[in-house]
Formats: sequence, structure tokens, C-alpha cells
Amino acid sequence: MLEKKIMDFLWQLKENNTKEWFESQKEVYQDAKQSFEKFIGILILKIAEFDATVSYLKPKDCVFRIHRDTRFSKDKTPYKTNFGAYIVNGGKKSGNAGYYFHIEPENSFIAGGLHCPVPAALKEIRNEIYRNPHDFVTQIEQNAFKSTFNELWGERLSNLPRGFDKNFQFSELLKLKEYVAFKKIDDNEIFEPQFLDKIVNYFNVTSGFNIYLNKILEK
Repeated sequence: MLEKKIMDFLWQLKENNTKEWFESQKEVYQDAKQSFEKFIGILILKIAEFDATVSYLKPKDCVFRIHRDTRFSKDKTPYKTNFGAYIVNGGKKSGNAGYYFHIEPENSFIAGGLHCPVPAALKEIRNEIYRNPHDFVTQIEQNAFKSTFNELWGERLSNLPRGFDKNFQFSELLKLKEYVAFKKIDDNEIFEPQFLDKIVNYFNVTSGFNIYLNKILEK
């Protein structure tokens, strides 16, 4: 079970996003962070039951730091108002497709797939879709996938990338700049007794999609 103190801290941080306030609440932050990491440890074990590639991971391999990189941003607030963890073979910076959990006041969600792939990886995926569209479409057209995620989420190009036939049947898939299954989570859901089982089931639905994408990246 996720503890309510995690969301309580994030609400306070959202209203007091300054270094001075954060420093004064260091112990509260550490307590919330440890609670979140404990939950992620359990989540790793649950996901490992259907995706053994993540079985060796520890929470520290998956949980993102709360400090924002403000060097190239107009928003200079120093801290993220969320806790996020990317459970993926190789750890959160691996570049592989995996399972992401994000808790934030009024903006919690889970996601599977590949977010912001490097250009070479994006090119490989597009080429594979172009060569073997049926394999990709089979993944996203499964009933469980469609009923859970409806459609793929993410930024997309206005026009088809160069080198592809404009009459290609699945041209919209080639316009995607990332390949992500996304599902928003209501704040009230997070503290329900069945929440862990619910999101594990969502992640299970994305496991075949992740495995498919990672096989492309391994070529």
C-alpha cells in the first residue's frame, strides 16, 4: 500500500516549491521518499513475476531524483512535485522500454513503452514498423491493450519522416516520436486497498509491448 504521507508531502511541496522550505522539511521528505521506495521495491517483485529482466533491480536503480535541472528551463522552481520510478532492465537511464509509475497531486499516471528514445533507437523502431507492420499492430490491437490504454500517447510529427512511402497503411505510427502506453490515475485510486494489484495488471498488459520494442533495440 502507498502511504498517504507521500501525497501529503507532494501537495505541500507544490505550494512551497523553494529551497528554503524544502530544507526545513528535509526529514518529512526523507520519510516520504523512503515510503515511496518501499512501494517500488514491492512493485519490482510483482513485475518480475511476468518480466524476469527486472528481477535484479533495486529501488535506487529506478527512482528519479526530486531535484529539477533548471539550466535550460524558464521554470526555475528547484524541485519536481512528483515521485517517479522507471522499472526497466538496465535501470532508469538505460534507454530501454519499461514500466513507469508517477505519483503527483492531480497528475498521477502509469506508462509502458519507450519515452523520448534517442534518434538511432527511434529510427530502428520506425524501420521495423515499416518492414513488418503486422507485428507492431498485433501488439497494440490486442483487446486487453486497447481496453486499458485506448491508443498510443506522445508527441508526433506533422508529416511523415523522410524515406517512407506516403501511402504506407500505418503512416500515423511512423509519425510518433515516442511509443508509450499511458493511463492516468485518479488521486482517490492511489490509496485504495487494491491499487497495487490494479497497476501491476496494467503493467502486465504492457509487458509484451515492452518486450517487442526491446527486441528491436537489441538488433
